[in-house]
Amino acid sequence: MNSNFAQTDSTACLVSPTVAPLEGEFLKLGIMASGSGSNFEAVAEAIASLQLKAQLQVLIYNNPGIKACARAEKWGVPAVLHNHRDYKKRETLDAKIVQTLQQHEVNCVVMAGWMRLVTPVLIEAFPDRIVNIHPSLLPSFKGVRAVEQALEAGVKIAGCTVHLVRLEVDSGPILVQAAIPVLPDDTPETLHARIQIQEHRILPQALVQLAAGCFRNKL
Repeated sequence: MNSNFAQTDSTACLVSPTVAPLEGEFLKLGIMASGSGSNFEAVAEAIASLQLKAQLQVLIYNNPGIKACARAEKWGVPAVLHNHRDYKKRETLDAKIVQTLQQHEVNCVVMAGWMRLVTPVLIEAFPDRIVNIHPSLLPSFKGVRAVEQALEAGVKIAGCTVHLVRLEVDSGPILVQAAIPVLPDDTPETLHARIQIQEHRILPQALVQLAAGCFRNKL
């Protein structure tokens, strides 16, 4: 695989070629979040500044009272709660999520801090149209506590990844990555805060390139 590196300050952005499922389409985004919604805000700001030609159709969240809901209200985006605690099966939850996404005419789903495993019900409803942002340089440090995993492993470089979603956790084709140095005095909190800065940069960038057809030839 050929990869291109674009240097921004001290951060290397890795762009890998893969399929462009949305080439030529106007992005109608459904965001899924479980926490603060800072990546939701980054996407909203990219749209408002005309960096990203897209529309936010709906925010789906699973934890009542989270900050992401307030961010959606600020931007005038409908927010729909699907509390995972109300569902006995993951497939049932995902079926309700799919229904909500379809009702809001979504054509691209962004898992922006969605802290739940997804099932084929969701993945097959939006094949190659679900992206995830993960706080590590995949394929290293998949799953939960990725930042802590990186620090425990003693790596010198950390970062974040935007990738297409597959059934296996954090395993889909990589779209964009950003790398940052791990500092000697980094804690999980300080490292995660610096990684989030890069998440907010590369997630809109990945969506721009996805819509433009920049990712090809790998599934």
